[in-house]
Amino acid sequence: MTTLDQLRDVRRSRRVRATAVTLSLTGLALGLFVVTLLVGSFRLSLGEVFGSVTHLVDDPAVDFIVRDLRLPVAVSALCVGAALGASGTIFQQLLRNPLASPDFVGVSAGASVAAVAGIVLWGTTSLVTCFLALGGAIVGSLLMYVLAWRDGISGYRFILIGIGVAATFEGITGYLLTRATVFDAREAIHWLTGTVGRADDAQQYALAASLVVLLPLAVLLQRQLRLLELGDDTARGLGGRTELAKVGLISLAVLLIALATAVAGPIAFVALVAGPLAQRLLGPAAGGILPAALVGAALLLGADLVATQLLPVALPTGVVTGALGAPYLVWLLATANREGQGG
Repeated sequence: MTTLDQLRDVRRSRRVRATAVTLSLTGLALGLFVVTLLVGSFRLSLGEVFGSVTHLVDDPAVDFIVRDLRLPVAVSALCVGAALGASGTIFQQLLRNPLASPDFVGVSAGASVAAVAGIVLWGTTSLVTCFLALGGAIVGSLLMYVLAWRDGISGYRFILIGIGVAATFEGITGYLLTRATVFDAREAIHWLTGTVGRADDAQQYALAASLVVLLPLAVLLQRQLRLLELGDDTARGLGGRTELAKVGLISLAVLLIALATAVAGPIAFVALVAGPLAQRLLGPAAGGILPAALVGAALLLGADLVATQLLPVALPTGVVTGALGAPYLVWLLATANREGQGG
């Protein structure tokens, strides 16, 4: 067998593995989506759920449970999880750091301070709060980009400045909470905890429509992302337009995390965990954005099921993702320190 034949076999095996992992994750996410529609205080059969979703059976009681109560939660968890997973892996691969998650570099904190300001200072409705969160995430990311720019964007500098910006935003958020009434503070803290199913139909449709556009675009830009992982000099040598590609990829990631945070609040650790889990499953196979999005969707759907169905008292989804993600973060920091990457 020649070297060329061996390379073809390696590429074929990687494509097969990537396809198998993607299909398996798709099945897992869809399975959890269906389970979300089935379980609850009132159990439904698969036939009842299918008939209600497809409008083939007219049963007002079942339709209310499925379409008005459970379907919005399932759709929100699926879309928000996919957006978080895709955004997180773009940040991590682009900045070449497993800690480069939107949770830590100020994007989610920018959305939070804008949303809390709206709730506390102006008593905004949920729709206005959603738009404020979206704007806050975009403004926060622009601020980080401007502060981190120095003849280009360095991943290390971007992360450090992002952590500083996030700390500033969190301090402002804390100050706003101290000035709030009890009612406004309770509502703001509920938003800050993060939970799926809070958004109305218009917000969910906007997120789903955005995902239809942004996720395929991110997959198309995946080749540029892989070039940038090799380093700016190598990417330029291979014909990549590094700064333009960085701006495009960062903009996509920011829009994804901003939309997800605006709809569900800041859901902790999903963006941090989804990419590395997808990469472990893929191994040497390429193409991590779509699998990471599917892992994020499955994680959030599973976390919501745990938060609402398996615990004695129903909790916001963000509480469960935080409890599950914190040990992973400790392990990640300990591992990086042992490998000499801890600074």
